[in-house]
Amino acid sequence: MNILANLLTQPAQPTIKQRKGIEIKSKREIEIMRQSSKIVATVLKEISEMVQPGMTTMDLDVYAEKRIREMGATPSFKGYHGFPASLCTSVNNEVVHGIPSRKKTIREGDVLKVDTGAFFQGFHGDSCITIAVGQVTPDAAKLIRIAEEALFKGIEQVKEGNCLLDLAGAIQDHVENNGFVVVEDFTGHGVGRNLHEEPSVFNMRTHQMPNVRLREGMTLAIEPIVNAGSKKTRILRDRWTAITIDRALSAQFEHTVLVTKTGYEILTDRTKL
Repeated sequence: MNILANLLTQPAQPTIKQRKGIEIKSKREIEIMRQSSKIVATVLKEISEMVQPGMTTMDLDVYAEKRIREMGATPSFKGYHGFPASLCTSVNNEVVHGIPSRKKTIREGDVLKVDTGAFFQGFHGDSCITIAVGQVTPDAAKLIRIAEEALFKGIEQVKEGNCLLDLAGAIQDHVENNGFVVVEDFTGHGVGRNLHEEPSVFNMRTHQMPNVRLREGMTLAIEPIVNAGSKKTRILRDRWTAITIDRALSAQFEHTVLVTKTGYEILTDRTKL
């Protein structure tokens, strides 16, 4: 889940459990995050396998909440700053934070973003996938492919000693070299005791980005959002859903990633389930 640029310009306000600065996770905390992230990965894998035209986005949300709770966790998103659901379900030109609804039917050819988080024993996992519903257009298929590739281009830069700028540049270059644009209104973030922690993880080079050097034990939610047209977005009247201003398609992928001494570990890796 991203931080809404116009509503939540900073991570959640500090709580008793939240510490200032970037948290380095202990071995015990990392093991818990492996579990919370595995729950998220499991739910997203199951949703990707069950989605079909005719379902509603609320059908997916009901299923996700049920599965998260069955695995001993609670939905990270539900109630977060008033967000009403366990999933963000954003369709086609909806960029992020789409609210599940019984009135929103999934259709053949849709580009469906599904973002969710799970809170388990004091720690969050966070991940997002983009699903091609049935047969999508070649342009939509390319957008989805490039967005996922961009995520992994960024992840490949994660290792102790590298900087966030290395990650951001790799994402931006891959996206732009393939004819798409990176959305600048939303960023990735640290994740752990709180859903949103320091640092902000930008997906493009910007003077706003603190060029943080990565350290072993940091946990990051890396989440490039890629548009087929303009990079600009606007928020709908529900005060959550962001859409592309030109109605162009958008795709998003996200993983929770641990910085290790020699590289990285993808905590929300669905391929290992």
